[in-house]
Amino acid sequence: MSEGVEWGLHCVTLLALVPPDMAMPAAKLAEFHELPPAYLAKHLQALSRHGIVEAVPGPKGGYRLAKPATEITMLDVVHAIDGDDNAFQCSEIRRCGPAKVAKKEYVKTCGIARAMWAAEATWRAELRSRTVAELVLGLPEDVSPRAAEKALAWFPTAIR
Repeated sequence: MSEGVEWGLHCVTLLALVPPDMAMPAAKLAEFHELPPAYLAKHLQALSRHGIVEAVPGPKGGYRLAKPATEITMLDVVHAIDGDDNAFQCSEIRRCGPAKVAKKEYVKTCGIARAMWAAEATWRAELRSRTVAELVLGLPEDVSPRAAEKALAWFPTAIR
């Protein structure tokens, strides 16, 4: 997974705290996590294309969630940023080298591919079962009290 997935998950969690009639500029999202604004903008556009966030134009513009945080899964963010292709790509290297045989003799899927795809199905199911709302609910135990205090002081200056 790319680091963009981490960035996207943190950004949508932060946007889940923005009131529905307000928005947070991309520059403020980048500032909060000290991320490169241009690179983050590409990820925000991907999240927007997938209906996770929406861009609000104008002087009071920025980004906000496009739907309730309870309806956005962690897997939605992964798919928006990295796509939904399998993480493991089997190239069938067992069909190469001195032990190769005719293609028709490879009737079973490789055990390595089966194991990797099963593991991937498990992590996808886990991410599909977790919502952005759950991430927000976990903030009090995940964030130090001092960091939370600083974030709460900064937050009103960042939304429009």
